[in-house]
Amino acid sequence: MEITEHIDALRREGVLLADAAARTDLTAPVPTCPDWQLRDLVLHTGRVHRWATAYVRDGHRTPLDADGERAAWGPEPSEAALVDWFRAGHGALVEALSAAPADLDCWSFLPAPTPRAFWARRQAHETAVHRFDADAAAGAAGPRVAAGLALDGIDELLRGFLARGRDRVRSERPRTVLIRATDAVPADGPDAWLLTISPEPLAVVRRDSAVDAAAGPADLTLGGPAHDLYLLLWNRLPAEQVEVTGDRALLDLWRETAAIR
Repeated sequence: MEITEHIDALRREGVLLADAAARTDLTAPVPTCPDWQLRDLVLHTGRVHRWATAYVRDGHRTPLDADGERAAWGPEPSEAALVDWFRAGHGALVEALSAAPADLDCWSFLPAPTPRAFWARRQAHETAVHRFDADAAAGAAGPRVAAGLALDGIDELLRGFLARGRDRVRSERPRTVLIRATDAVPADGPDAWLLTISPEPLAVVRRDSAVDAAAGPADLTLGGPAHDLYLLLWNRLPAEQVEVTGDRALLDLWRETAAIR
């Protein structure tokens, strides 16, 4: 995906999140985020947006310390002002990313062509996943995540977050998991990933459906629409939403160890 596509997704998903929060009691529980109420979700996502804006707008080249993070967040809003506060921070992030130069030099924490590309992608997916959480709290399903964005988000999760070697997804003997989207075959990206779980850090190889057909079965295969796989891998949907073939214990292992914190 292009940077402009990520910014457009960030804009769209943030508006949907704010709209869901505006029509819902902020004390409503968030089923997909245990122990959170909707106000906690809105506050968290709004703070993440302001934190990201500080890097993009101000060009910080090292991670902000605790005082720097608090300065980026600003004062905590009242509950009555929370949704408007969220909208303002979300709009500022979209504006900062749209105006940032191509050669923006600032801190980032996952592989990307440029820091601007990193922050646009990361915040698009941060917001899309939490928009789903807000819809869950509102008790009404929102629009499905577009297939292209969902495929990109799966790739970011697997080859960005989990391939850093900090994951806890381990198995005493090597086991394989194939993740295969069934609703879209992109021209410029993968629609399948082969994971090898072992005592070593998770190994991830991008695949395509034509290769998968000739490669033989994995120990576990997860197949379904990109939207469903995206949210399943982020532990937002039950396994019943996708096609599960093979060793379901590997899916249980994923749920127990693949959380991003």
